[in-house]
Amino acid sequence: MHNGVMQTSGTELVVVLEQLVTFIRQVSTAGDLSATASAALHRLGRDGALGVTELAQAQRASQPGMTQLVTRMEREGLVRRTAKTDDRRTVLVEATEAGLELLNRRRAERAEALQQTLDRLDPEDQAAIAAALPALARLVESRSSD
Repeated sequence: MHNGVMQTSGTELVVVLEQLVTFIRQVSTAGDLSATASAALHRLGRDGALGVTELAQAQRASQPGMTQLVTRMEREGLVRRTAKTDDRRTVLVEATEAGLELLNRRRAERAEALQQTLDRLDPEDQAAIAAALPALARLVESRSSD
């Protein structure tokens, strides 16, 4: 403890979050999406239409790999390619209604599975997790603004 506040080890937090991410991925079965496809679709749902190169960079994927992924997701009706309004040569990728619906189903699956797990914890642990959420959200937001 330092100044009456328990210090959290970055390593400890990483280990717990990695395990939580693995759990979340395992319970998301709707649409049978790969982790990369799910992440790309999530980004399009959150950020709106992006160019393939921009999407590849944001997802830390190769441009050819992202092009293949977008083609597969387009065949499945999850995304569509559109021309940019001010430059018809530029192609954007956006999530379709079906893609956004799939994101919502996957989020509902994860929320339900996580809630069932949370319900098995004692009330003190549930309260501690609830109390930590605002700080975790600020942690993510501070990283996003870099």
